[in-house]
Amino acid sequence: MIRPNNPDPKASFFDRLPKETGIAMVLFCIIAVGRLATPNFLTVSNMKILLLNGAVIGFLCLGQTFVLLTGGIDLSTGSIVAMSCVFAAVFMQYAGIPWPAAVVLVMLVGVLTGMLSGLIIHYAGVPPFIVTFAMQGVAASIPQIITGANFIMITQKGYALIGQSRPFGVPFPVIALVAAAICATVFLRKTVTGTHIYAVGGNSEAARLAGIDIRKITVLVYAISGLCAACGGIIYGSRIMVGSPNPGRVGDDLFFSIAAAVVGGVSLFGGIGTVLGAMIGAVMISTVSNLMNVLSINPFWQPLVIGLIILGGVTFDTLQSSKRLKLPWRKLWRFYSESK
Repeated sequence: MIRPNNPDPKASFFDRLPKETGIAMVLFCIIAVGRLATPNFLTVSNMKILLLNGAVIGFLCLGQTFVLLTGGIDLSTGSIVAMSCVFAAVFMQYAGIPWPAAVVLVMLVGVLTGMLSGLIIHYAGVPPFIVTFAMQGVAASIPQIITGANFIMITQKGYALIGQSRPFGVPFPVIALVAAAICATVFLRKTVTGTHIYAVGGNSEAARLAGIDIRKITVLVYAISGLCAACGGIIYGSRIMVGSPNPGRVGDDLFFSIAAAVVGGVSLFGGIGTVLGAMIGAVMISTVSNLMNVLSINPFWQPLVIGLIILGGVTFDTLQSSKRLKLPWRKLWRFYSESK
């Protein structure tokens, strides 16, 4: 659940540290290794590329975090990215809709797709894995059918501002992601609905008996996930000014978003995790991917490395949740304090 704002004054040093400290230290270690491995890693141009590429993963990870907090999972996000990318082009080029209105419509499509998954999960009682896996196939096929597996060129120049502009030298998608992450953090920590999301993930039956509307929470988190995936599709399309059915379809974005959330401390069992931890996880996954690209490592190795990261994170989470893993940090700190 959420860490209390006023920690126990008797708590040890390690108990007082934010839960995200561990993953942040791992991120700093990866950055240090990258700097030692190649001088091209910490250049300004490469950092902009890293952050820009990581923005899509960050948005997907943000939506995935809401779903995971309830104990669910959304496998359709990568396909929604592709569908949103194509729908934006269709709205602008075929329907003649101005790009700001097209962006709003695409975001609405993402929300409705997520809501549909949430409604099926709640009312039909089908496991989230099955529902979102099926929705993945549906959302992947729609842009292929519309385009015939071809590209749709986008001619409305203003659309490029979303993915290509750099206010104050920072890519706009990064600014948008930071703003969305702040809003998500405030929502989860400061609102009743945010508390209910954690409660449903902690124990759905107890939450139901406490009067929490499970249907509302389930539909809401999948709608948020669909919205974040649509934002990813908009960023992709505006960067290349093309409606392509390929982004996210191969599964890497979905793969990376789940990995980012898990290594960021969001439990697959629900009820535990923070947006900050998930965002640090997203930066870490993006950093690993970028570093492998800078080092000219065969891209086929990336899923293997990310897969090992997911496996390690899930194993750690499972052992810690079952209390079969007891880290020795407190004993080491006590020994250090007593020896002073």
